[in-house]
Amino acid sequence: MSYLSAIILGLVQGVAEFLPISSSGHLCIFQSFFGLVDVEAENMLFDVLLHLGTLVAVFVAYRKEILELILAFFSLFTRDTQQASRGAKDYRPARRMILLIIVATLPLFLVLPVKKYVDQLYSNTFFIGGALLLTGCLLFFSDRIPKGHKTEKSATLLDALIVGLAQAAATVPGLSRSGTTISAGLTRKFERPFAVRFSFLMSIPAVLGANILSLIEAVQGNTDWSLLPVYLVGVAVAAVSGYLAIRLLKFISERNHFGGFAYYCWAAGAFTLIMSLVS
Repeated sequence: MSYLSAIILGLVQGVAEFLPISSSGHLCIFQSFFGLVDVEAENMLFDVLLHLGTLVAVFVAYRKEILELILAFFSLFTRDTQQASRGAKDYRPARRMILLIIVATLPLFLVLPVKKYVDQLYSNTFFIGGALLLTGCLLFFSDRIPKGHKTEKSATLLDALIVGLAQAAATVPGLSRSGTTISAGLTRKFERPFAVRFSFLMSIPAVLGANILSLIEAVQGNTDWSLLPVYLVGVAVAAVSGYLAIRLLKFISERNHFGGFAYYCWAAGAFTLIMSLVS
């Protein structure tokens, strides 16, 4: 793998992971039609590191919220039950956010029995094209959902479960995880900034859980450690581009303008379907 390939893969992963256009779908498209290396099959360690790089972007972009969640978690083990009344930090909203994230993560276990069938879809560009068209429809209609009011203080466990089911469905390639979960949150009357924030924060346990196991497998396999400098360049590109993508999506979501991404997904989906038929 060359440095150029690592940079391109890192850029695609970072941008498409957070913008609602499906990183898995785009990686498959580039690998199938543009001769880009199949990182999952040929460079498993690099594939895992790319995902961890985008996870770094989430930690940086939401560092204050994540720190508060950590402090709220450890506050559960303190005996002080009168924090709010004594003027100390009130961690109840953060504790509720932790509970919502846990509930939203549970539907991912439903994917485990069918994981091998989901993995087979990564080579099916016709399916990916259709999934991109569906992502475009979700984004188009999410722009037209009336403004919501729910935050971590008022969202219910059912709301979190429904958004979690959307995340489980988005494990298929071509269906954007961020676009699907944000759209699901908006249908549950989430405030747009909260829908975006919840979508990214709930991705942390999902990405960590999936990639820790993959990282162990990759390290134990036949890894060419001489390519580590190349890998780290790609990871850095994924982290930086991912952070910028998060900032852009937060800016766009506050202005109710997902429509541009919808048209892009429709164009990418149509292109993929056409190339699948003629190639």
